[in-house]
Amino acid sequence: MKIIVVGSGLGGLLSAAYLAKNGHEVEVFEALPIIGGRFTNIDYKGFKLSTGALHMVPHGNSGPLAQMLKELDADVNIVPSNPSTVIRMPANKNDTDYKNGYMDMSFHDFKIPFSFINRLKIAVLAFTTRYFPPKKGTFEDWIKNHINERWATRIANSFCGWSISLKSSDVSAKEVFAIISNLYLHSGPGVPIGGCKGVTDALLEITHKNGGRVYTSKEVSEIIINNNHAKGVIANGDRYYSDIVISDIGHIETKQLCKNAAKTNEYIQYINQLQDVRPSAGIKISLACDEPLIGHGGVVLTPFARRIDGINEVTNVDPKLAPEGKHLVMTHQCLHWNRIDDIEKEIELGIQDIKDIFPDKKFDVLMVQSYHDGWPVNRSASSQDIPNKTPISGLYIVGDGAKGEGGIEVEGITLGVSNTLDMILS
Repeated sequence: MKIIVVGSGLGGLLSAAYLAKNGHEVEVFEALPIIGGRFTNIDYKGFKLSTGALHMVPHGNSGPLAQMLKELDADVNIVPSNPSTVIRMPANKNDTDYKNGYMDMSFHDFKIPFSFINRLKIAVLAFTTRYFPPKKGTFEDWIKNHINERWATRIANSFCGWSISLKSSDVSAKEVFAIISNLYLHSGPGVPIGGCKGVTDALLEITHKNGGRVYTSKEVSEIIINNNHAKGVIANGDRYYSDIVISDIGHIETKQLCKNAAKTNEYIQYINQLQDVRPSAGIKISLACDEPLIGHGGVVLTPFARRIDGINEVTNVDPKLAPEGKHLVMTHQCLHWNRIDDIEKEIELGIQDIKDIFPDKKFDVLMVQSYHDGWPVNRSASSQDIPNKTPISGLYIVGDGAKGEGGIEVEGITLGVSNTLDMILS
């Protein structure tokens, strides 16, 4: 079977590597001069900065991405973070920021700041929601209905902001509890040696080794459709035919390439779904320092910061992501939809957060990267994802616009790829 993949992000490369390894003819078309999309590295002053992700895999070496990489025999080493996640608290429990110092506590101890009654509630809810998760409303609504304590909303916003770049008011309770279920099932985060590029390079090698072809600087301008079946693509003016087309550029962008799609009732319903899709947005600030700011390779959640949701320091796991003797620290903050028009102010607030969180530390701001609109954190915000199958026969969507339920970032991309491969190969 001949398969064409549009886009060489993680979803596209996972699909290409798997299909090539299983004996199918694969061609990948990438508009950019590099592969990997928002999951690769860029060299800057000797640091290996990422184009999007934070050089971390949410479920380390036991989650969906790691499992698929093992199935592919990919040469990727994901080192589990230890500790996996800590929460940075103000030194004085009555403070509401970090200006007077801080203390770190394990993520598993997040219940400590709650009242005794709410700790009892959480113990009961932790059991019951595993078997009867909520089905309606936002995560913030669920918190206010069951706990209604300010600390609960703070930690929820920090966790959601770091993991899926949304506030708890913008994601469904159903999606968050699916994420929590996966946290029970799998481990915490891990750092891939070589960063994001270590993963995408391994997938590229598998694709090439099994006869697949990957073209860069080759932009697809149209998906060829005949009798409502995807038959190939037009790229740089040339036609390439196939049995299946897999798009890694999102539902909306893919729809724009389907210029001859039949306007069936199913297709019109699909278009109506796309009107509700909103990308999630964020800001990443990369820091250089001579001494570690954190001292471990896990995540530091910062619920008492103005904007920063979390921080990592991956060079404690892979020193080669920075020049010798240097450390790379990355912060992430959710960029709420109503603040996209004032990104400069959001960046300033993030940098002020960093100064408050590390008041006595020396560091340099290497780069500030914003992710929104055409280069977002996710093309579809979590809990808004549309299924991988389209109304056009032979056309499937993978990537961060079609993630699997409960999958944090790249884990969700992998779940979507797995679902797509099951449909194609069944």
